[in-house]
Amino acid sequence: MGRIREHRQHEEIFPFDDAPDTATIICSHVLEHNAPILYVSHDGDDGMWQFLCGRVHDTADAKLVSLRWVFDHDRSIGALKDMPPGYVAERDSVEGRWIIRRYVE
Repeated sequence: MGRIREHRQHEEIFPFDDAPDTATIICSHVLEHNAPILYVSHDGDDGMWQFLCGRVHDTADAKLVSLRWVFDHDRSIGALKDMPPGYVAERDSVEGRWIIRRYVE
């Protein structure tokens, strides 16, 4: 019973409307804990979230993880929970403020 209650408490603090098991793209640098998340995209065409370190990437750097994994890795992304598709957020450092803007190709 304690584990169920503990799990429910953990679920309650998840801030996104998307399900915790929603697939997201994360770069290998963030996944391997070698870089912080400095760039977030909520894609306009398919609604997919991308969490990147801000470096230049190639396809091999892209990994799939759940939105829950990303949130548990970096709780500061919770501030972006209401960012609509078609927008991106950037910051200069982990301590920096997220700057949100509409994505322009």
